[in-house]
Amino acid sequence: MKIKSQRDFWSGLMFVVTGIVFAVGATSYSLGNSARPGPGFFPLMLSVAMAILGAIVLFKSLTIETEGGDPIGAIAWRPLLVIVASITMFAIALPRGMVITVPILIVMTSLAGDEFHWKGVVATAIVLTVGSWAIFVLGLKLTIPMWPTIFGG
Repeated sequence: MKIKSQRDFWSGLMFVVTGIVFAVGATSYSLGNSARPGPGFFPLMLSVAMAILGAIVLFKSLTIETEGGDPIGAIAWRPLLVIVASITMFAIALPRGMVITVPILIVMTSLAGDEFHWKGVVATAIVLTVGSWAIFVLGLKLTIPMWPTIFGG
């Protein structure tokens, strides 16, 4: 069998593998039923959907001809490493307060791209910080610290 689109093949394979791994992980939680879903129900359904969509893309990569085989280009190492470092920094800093952590994440991830504009980054940081507070603290009632402890958080 010949791969007719390298991009679709590798992205489909990535989604299938990720979906299967997360589906297996979700089975360690109580699933419940569709009327009263448990904590593992949504992750399981989401990971199964991801694996199915990945299988569709994988099938497409093996059946539909693309011009030149749609080769994968060089790996963009700088953006990849900046995004991974940003997520790691977010995980480390979140217990110290969302008001500091979310803007740090936004600034760091913005540096991964080729275009960086302070006005856009500041506006995005404000909107996402307020949105995160509204969704996670106000809406879901999670106990995420908003302010660093030096500010009485």
